[in-house]
Amino acid sequence: MKKYIFVTGGVCSSLGKGIAAASLGSLLELRDLRIRMAKIDPYINVDAGTMSPYQHGEVYVTDDGAETDLDLGNYARFTSSPLGRANSITTGQIYQEVIQREREGRYLGRTVQVIPHITDRIKQRILAVGEHPEVDVTIVEVGGTVGDIESVPFLEAARQMMHELGHENVLSVHLTLIPEVAGSELKTKPTQHSVKELRAIGVQPDILLCRAPRQLDDDMRRKIALFTNVPFEAVVSAYDVESTIYEIPLIFARQSLDVIVLDRLGLEYGECDLSPWEHVVDVFRQSEQTVRIAVVGKYIELHDSYKSVDEALYHGGIANDHRVQLVKVDSELLERMETDEDIADALGDVDGILVPGGFGSRGIEGMVRAARYARTNGVPYFGICLGLQVMVIEYARSVLELDEADSTEFRPDGPHPVVSLLEEQVDVRNYGGTMRLGASDSHLLAGSLIRDVYGEPVVRERHRHRYEVSNRYRQMIEEAGLMVTGVTPDHSLVESVQWADHPWGIGVQFHPEFRSKPTAAHPLFAGFVEQSIAHRVRRESQVEVEAGA
Repeated sequence: MKKYIFVTGGVCSSLGKGIAAASLGSLLELRDLRIRMAKIDPYINVDAGTMSPYQHGEVYVTDDGAETDLDLGNYARFTSSPLGRANSITTGQIYQEVIQREREGRYLGRTVQVIPHITDRIKQRILAVGEHPEVDVTIVEVGGTVGDIESVPFLEAARQMMHELGHENVLSVHLTLIPEVAGSELKTKPTQHSVKELRAIGVQPDILLCRAPRQLDDDMRRKIALFTNVPFEAVVSAYDVESTIYEIPLIFARQSLDVIVLDRLGLEYGECDLSPWEHVVDVFRQSEQTVRIAVVGKYIELHDSYKSVDEALYHGGIANDHRVQLVKVDSELLERMETDEDIADALGDVDGILVPGGFGSRGIEGMVRAARYARTNGVPYFGICLGLQVMVIEYARSVLELDEADSTEFRPDGPHPVVSLLEEQVDVRNYGGTMRLGASDSHLLAGSLIRDVYGEPVVRERHRHRYEVSNRYRQMIEEAGLMVTGVTPDHSLVESVQWADHPWGIGVQFHPEFRSKPTAAHPLFAGFVEQSIAHRVRRESQVEVEAGA
């Protein structure tokens, strides 16, 4: 019989259910279990594709082109669970599917209701995630907070699965908050009320993960166990980490969370080798070497807007035994600076510059100025999606002297649209746009830096964009010295570019950050951080020479 684990949250949102679920998944994999991960988002949006980065953080894209919640990125970084459209479930999807069935007459004239029709569809979607015969455990994170009206159908579906499949096959893990009040006292009352809410729905938690500023003592854990009817050993202290979120699997392992889960589900398991996570944490804790990377973007106010990029940079640091210090630079501030000297002052103390993806014209000129500074000063530069387009715009303006070169996204009627809509590559009269989503192949130029970094001629990466380098300007740009180092299989679209005679100036139209893991850094991020470290060494050597002179 297949096993299911539901991870819910109480008291308030943003407690870290996604990290907790992913950490548990990683421990089960280390015990030789085969797992699948799924995220339930109670919002009525069909997916996260149209949601603002300010409100919802980044959009994580899967190989099959699904635009999903950023927690799927956590699953990808912590586990090897395959992720796709089926692993992201929203209220919008469920109601859309049920209404479509009703319109098709598939309910045979019956009244369509939340129970059983909505909950049945939810259960079908959950069961489909782990339907492969080799899958042992499916971990389902239910977004939102217990008590939210939006989450009720999903919690009811979980309750029904526990009843139908047997409690020995379905486990409830509840993440809740132990707040600290005046006098540094930890309070359990919010947790008691949260469990009470969950039990009122008909779900008794088997395991409690207690978020707190520090580790809970045994007396407090016993108190929580008594009030919530959860075994003492299953009250797990999910305390704040000092160094990195990648320490959480180790924290859970020290409290035998994985053993408790597997014993409760009656599963056999092997030994657990935690050395990969221990190495990751050791780099964060013990490395005395730091490299400063500027992320020049337009959404920097919200921490999660560039979540996968930030994490991939940390992974690049781990691969080079360095800690990465992220310097978040608002591109609008660079845009408002009056002189190139001001730009140099803002970026002069960083070792590398990364421009990530994004949409809309706001802050673009600041990104162009950052790219120009990196190109003319030999600073390692990594452009992702929009960051590649910025490279092309800057090069066309500075080297080809097309002062009004731009993208039709930002200037639809500009005289030099060096970046334009996909359809414009073929038919200038057709201004419709369709997003390129999901994984596709890119062919890399022999002898190019990106080909050397990957070590293979063809790579498969994920896309999320509408605009491309215009083929009308492609030859002109190449003849001026900007190398086109990657193309689609039919050679019709530019996938990567490179500054010639530059230590590291690479732009890619795809999103490599989605494939990076702390235990296996993406080669582009590992290479970028390596070159940023080399730039720091050169800069420090130059300072010493000048001081000696």
